[in-house]
Amino acid sequence: MSSAPALVHPKADHTPATYTVLNFPVDDVDRAVDELTTRGVRFARYDGMPQDDKGIMRGQGPAIAWFTDPAGNILSVLEQ
Repeated sequence: MSSAPALVHPKADHTPATYTVLNFPVDDVDRAVDELTTRGVRFARYDGMPQDDKGIMRGQGPAIAWFTDPAGNILSVLEQ
C-alpha cells in the first residue's frame, strides 16, 4: 500500500454515515487486510454479506473489506 497525505477536520457533532464514505484502492486486498490487521485494525462483518474469514467479500464486484475509523466512519480497502 502506498500512502498519501490527507487533511481531516474534526466536527464536534459528527454522526457517522451508515454507508462506506471512503474506499482505499489496493492492488492486493488480502495483503492490505493482513497488514492492517497486524496494525490493530478490526474488519467489520455484516449480516447477509458473503465475507470470508478475513472479512473480505468476493465475487460481488471487486474484492472489498470494511473497517471503521475512530469516529465510526465506514472505510474500505477495495481491490483494483
